Amino acid sequence: MLKATTKLFASAAVTLALGTVSAAADIKVGVLVPDSGPAGLFGPSTRNSSTLAAEQINAAGGINGEAIELVFADVGVPPAEAAQAALRLWKGEGAQAFVGMHDSAVREALIGRFNGQVPYVYTPVYEGNSCAPGLYVTGETPSQQLAPVIPYLAENEGASKWYLIGHDYNWPRDTNALAKNYIADAGGEVVGEEYVPFTVSEFDSSLQRIKESGADAILITLVGGGSVGFNVSFAGFGLDEQALRLGTLIEENTLAGIGAENADRLFSSSGYFASIEADAAVSFAADYTAAFGADAPALNGLGQSAYEGLMLLAALANKAGSLDVAAMDAAAEGTTWSTPRGENTLTGRHMAQTIYLADGSGGTFDIVASFDKVASSEACAD
Repeated sequence: MLKATTKLFASAAVTLALGTVSAAADIKVGVLVPDSGPAGLFGPSTRNSSTLAAEQINAAGGINGEAIELVFADVGVPPAEAAQAALRLWKGEGAQAFVGMHDSAVREALIGRFNGQVPYVYTPVYEGNSCAPGLYVTGETPSQQLAPVIPYLAENEGASKWYLIGHDYNWPRDTNALAKNYIADAGGEVVGEEYVPFTVSEFDSSLQRIKESGADAILITLVGGGSVGFNVSFAGFGLDEQALRLGTLIEENTLAGIGAENADRLFSSSGYFASIEADAAVSFAADYTAAFGADAPALNGLGQSAYEGLMLLAALANKAGSLDVAAMDAAAEGTTWSTPRGENTLTGRHMAQTIYLADGSGGTFDIVASFDKVASSEACAD
């Protein structure tokens, strides 16, 4: 039977390293969040969005008539440590399913740890082509974020000489491998490419190389605090007069850290921005503010993705009638669910979605173009 759910708490109550929502529930769902490390600035909004999703899922009848309880773990740590944290929730606390908003290196470690034994919804922007039993993906892939956007910037902003800079792991490298094709197809060229460790906090040598390359467009695949530091220094060098910037992981928190004075011609490509005016997005924003207050961590695509992932988990398990991986895999194709991004359909364990291009000049995101229902070329074949 569906048990009563607890009242939503203020955002401060859900910012602990480990926590729960709806303590009297029947089904525990592990939510894996980067509370630390370069992506730590995404943690608070991810926790809040997850908490809101759990409350709404329970109010609608839960999963197969049973209420859910969220158990959180910090996975903003090296992959082996993140896998251990997930294992503690799974074997120690009895989590029956997982939703993860974290980097791709951690995802690969978790796929090996879970080994298809527990459903796992992965929600952030990522490089695509991750297909495993029990894995379902809601995040944007490079073909969605870049294939329509790079030609748009070529035509409307004159972007033709691209410099690629990212952190040194699989998401930036795999994203840029595909980006090179989109750049070439748009008549452009790559004039520089580099990857930096997460420990790098000073970008002067990189900025000098960018200046000397003659680049008029920069594709940024840096994460969190690294992206903030790079973009602040970029503007300090005066390079915003030489080149526009396009980020595929620059959301509202990152933009706030960069600051309005450093954001001239800074673009971002995403399936969600807090400024979207669609009815579903406006309703979600109102619910978020009502639950956590006007001073809550800013809404953004990464935090919101955890809400979306939990809603997919509920829709998929309710369709399958079970949290059994085999049953969910069999039911996955064509599963539909509603989120702030609109009505979604799972296709190849990924989802087509509207992609927005936003200009962050002035310190807030202004939507300048949208591309409807862009399918992912990196979806799974089965």
